[in-house]
Amino acid sequence: MSTPRKWWKTVIGLVLTGVMLFPVYWMINVSFTRDQDMRRSPPSWFPVNGTLEGYRAVLDQQWPYLGTSVVVGLGTVALTLLVATPAAYSLAKLRPRGGGVLGLVLLIAQMIPGIIMAMGFYAIFLNVGVLNTVPGLIVADSTLAVPFAVLILTAFMSGIPDELIQAARVDGAGTLRTFWSIVVPVSRNSIITVSLFAFLWAWSDFVFASTLDGGGPLQPITLGIYHYIGNNNQQWNAIMATAVVASIPTAVLLVITQRYVAAGVTAGAVKN
Repeated sequence: MSTPRKWWKTVIGLVLTGVMLFPVYWMINVSFTRDQDMRRSPPSWFPVNGTLEGYRAVLDQQWPYLGTSVVVGLGTVALTLLVATPAAYSLAKLRPRGGGVLGLVLLIAQMIPGIIMAMGFYAIFLNVGVLNTVPGLIVADSTLAVPFAVLILTAFMSGIPDELIQAARVDGAGTLRTFWSIVVPVSRNSIITVSLFAFLWAWSDFVFASTLDGGGPLQPITLGIYHYIGNNNQQWNAIMATAVVASIPTAVLLVITQRYVAAGVTAGAVKN
């Protein structure tokens, strides 16, 4: 017989959820609030004299930044999968010498602060000639996503039965054919998971964007928001309206892919 849930646990859960979601509400509230109303003390909890000035600013000024972020995000996903998927297959099934050391190196790479990596990339990109370019930003963002992707994909691919790989080889499939026709389709959930995280990292990146693309002609949305902030010019409704618009694609992606992400993150945790 199931024990009835205690009401106070539900109340605590609702309170904690409200606290975590309050910044989202405040972002939406400010996006409709006039700048002069923001200077009132205390500020209004509701946009009584609502305005769409912030959203007009988004439509007039932020579309190029949003377009650049989409390109950078999709490019980061493509480069991450191009590097991480075959690397994970090699570590999980081909088991090359030094694979364990490589896994440790990938784990350590995730611990390096982004600002330190940005300084190193700045010197390299300056010499190569890709500073303040979208391809350079894609490469930089991919360095954050690739180690995570390799670890997640390796954990999943290690759980693929060896009999399935051997059956493909018996049928005459080579290493590349087995990888493309067998391993990749089976690894769909984990591939979607790493793709989502790679896109989110690239979409929300500010450190690499400000360091490596701060003077470029095409800048991502994080820099678009930053341009609204100055010593004597803080357009809070435009800032928050841009943040609301920038949150929509990621929210939609999370809703669409949540079941794949749940399966992909837990993949490899339990092996038969």
